[in-house]
Amino acid sequence: CIRDSIETVLRLLEDGESVCGLSIERIAREAGVGKAAVYRRWAGKEALMIDVLRTLDEDQPELVGESVRDDLVALLEVMRRRGLAKRHSALLRTMIDQMKAQPRLWEEYHDTVVRGRREALCAVLRRGIATGEIRGDLDPELTADLFTGPMLVRAVLHERADLPEGLPEQIVDAVLAGVRPRP
Repeated sequence: CIRDSIETVLRLLEDGESVCGLSIERIAREAGVGKAAVYRRWAGKEALMIDVLRTLDEDQPELVGESVRDDLVALLEVMRRRGLAKRHSALLRTMIDQMKAQPRLWEEYHDTVVRGRREALCAVLRRGIATGEIRGDLDPELTADLFTGPMLVRAVLHERADLPEGLPEQIVDAVLAGVRPRP
């Protein structure tokens, strides 16, 4: 029941359904389980959605730490692969669409999925500042946006945009050229 319900929600989101358009009744029907079984596990749709979000949180890649560039490329490669995965892209677009209507859900998405990724990226950037690979006068949070922004725009705003192999390297190299210390 649990896995079937979560998979049903993910499939419906992939097919373009919005969070607001989902109901426990529909989820139960399409999952082939009783509505009571769904309510035994989750108090309502929001609780179910929170568990759906948690299932998509993947481990970050192991960062070697030999160069800031290589670690940034590894982090962006994970974003690229997630962008290629219809499930991740559909969920991200849905979450962005719903963030005002479902603030608790957006907060949970941020806490569950976004925060860890963001902290890993900022840690690499702070290390780059400490080693002199990145200028020290830059805000790591803003710099993180410079690296992730292009990938998110392609994966979320331009849902048919190409996410080719080598894109993370192109983004990292372009941004690093602007954030390196000046001679």
